[in-house]
Amino acid sequence: MKVIVSQEIEAVCPGFVGACVEADVVNTSYSEGLWKEIELMGERFRQELTTETLKELPGIAATRRVYRACGKDPSRYRPASEQLIRRMLQGKELYQRDTLVDLVNLASIAYGYSIGGFDASKFVGDTLTLGVGCAGEPYEGIGRGIINIEGLPVYRDQQGGVGTPTSDNERTKMELSTRRLCVLINGYDGNEERVRANAEFIQELLRKYCSSDGGHYFIYQ
Repeated sequence: MKVIVSQEIEAVCPGFVGACVEADVVNTSYSEGLWKEIELMGERFRQELTTETLKELPGIAATRRVYRACGKDPSRYRPASEQLIRRMLQGKELYQRDTLVDLVNLASIAYGYSIGGFDASKFVGDTLTLGVGCAGEPYEGIGRGIINIEGLPVYRDQQGGVGTPTSDNERTKMELSTRRLCVLINGYDGNEERVRANAEFIQELLRKYCSSDGGHYFIYQ
């Protein structure tokens, strides 16, 4: 898979750094070990953060700045990482989906980056381009129905949008049958070292919970 960062994104976030993790995987409906890690992370966050201070985490703060620069209200269309951590801080359990979805959620909350997880076999073409959503652009968020992505950063394949920091697309979602995984990490804070660490953390989780060798990753910017 090739990933291109458009001039639209470079204009509002010239320091953007992304990572793409690709791996062969075996998905399962539930992983007890993974959920123990998620619960421990939630306990730590409740001791260290509030629903206000979480907005100051570098990955979340940078994503919110890009939303504003693109014309989107980040309090109305919250980045997924912020949504997840906020839910934990409110004492609510995260929705348990399946091992791949839960794993991507853990990787997102651990580093504060909005991360897209996709069934790579569902992409159309071999290139993803990161741009900005247009008025009236069709987009079905997972479990959210049609959402307005005008002004949101969006990855597109040859058919259209597949992922935004707020919600990934129903068309390319991960399922129990997923065997080829693609994960995109959005480092709007420009911290390549931290983006790499997030990618390596995902590889570690894949080796532990998805019968995978961890695959490989590459940086794009």
